[in-house]
Amino acid sequence: MKPFTYTRAETVADAVAALAAHPQAQLLAGGTNLVDLMKYDVACPEAIIDINALPLRQIEELPDGGLRIGALASNSAVAYDARIQARFPLLASAILAGASPQLRNAATTGGNLLQRTRCSYFYDPSTPCNKREPGSGCAAIGGLTRMHAILGASEKCIAVHPSDMCVALAALDATVEVVGPDSARDVAFGDFHRLPADTPHRDNTLARDELVTGIRLEANRFAGHSTYLKLRDRLSYAFALVSVAAAMEIADGRIVDLRVALGGVAHKPWRDPLAEAECAGAPAEDTTFRRVADRLLLEAKGLGGNDFKIPLARRAIVRALRQAASGTPQSQTIKAIQ
Repeated sequence: MKPFTYTRAETVADAVAALAAHPQAQLLAGGTNLVDLMKYDVACPEAIIDINALPLRQIEELPDGGLRIGALASNSAVAYDARIQARFPLLASAILAGASPQLRNAATTGGNLLQRTRCSYFYDPSTPCNKREPGSGCAAIGGLTRMHAILGASEKCIAVHPSDMCVALAALDATVEVVGPDSARDVAFGDFHRLPADTPHRDNTLARDELVTGIRLEANRFAGHSTYLKLRDRLSYAFALVSVAAAMEIADGRIVDLRVALGGVAHKPWRDPLAEAECAGAPAEDTTFRRVADRLLLEAKGLGGNDFKIPLARRAIVRALRQAASGTPQSQTIKAIQ
């Protein structure tokens, strides 16, 4: 670990000013990702800005029945909040599917959005990685690809986003609140993370001197028909091979509204709103669910070691949509696949 300066921000304005003053600075909240990256010399910030004193831990009511989650609210606080569990059980389930209780107690909402990929080549400074050092190459391409992307990859990077929480937030059409030195702005969740293209070192659309302050969730009618299905190598503390956040509103056996987001398959949570919209009025049954799966995976491409992810994802999508339609969400306590 290399030397760095340390600043404790007392206000949001202080944190933004410190970011602007130190182009290579990193924000410290829960530290569950950043500290690991620093230990491995993957991240070598010249300055650390501690934001734990900022008043961003609240989960607040919105006028429409939605909720605002502060960027420093812990993953555990969000997952076990009674309002989240009642109105947005998909989010609670996704959080409980990830990490371990100890990590969820420390990890924050904003930090979860900003975590880096868990690609083993990214974590190994002895190998080339365009995310770690732009222009150096991608050791994963032609290497071990079992955990890597089948959608949205590029010749520069085939890494996947590791978050479970973000997959649920994508399906729920969350809004990210961002503050910069001159103004605040809202970012639709689907526009927050980026595909790798030619700049895989840029995980998201934040400016260098912007800070995530919260997440907004609008009221919806998905609480009775949603599920988070995560397929992984072991049932605890493992990243997804494929995950599916599925939510729907049903009337008289037909789909009124549908949301599906995939994790473990791309550089960002993967959605196709057009495929979802085409299901309006369709029966909530396997024929419809298979059509959704085919559409979501239309551009899927394996790399040899991860070819199995394509049929796995197709089956997972259908299974998750069945769970959501029947109102029997996947248990994150008894993790045997339903």
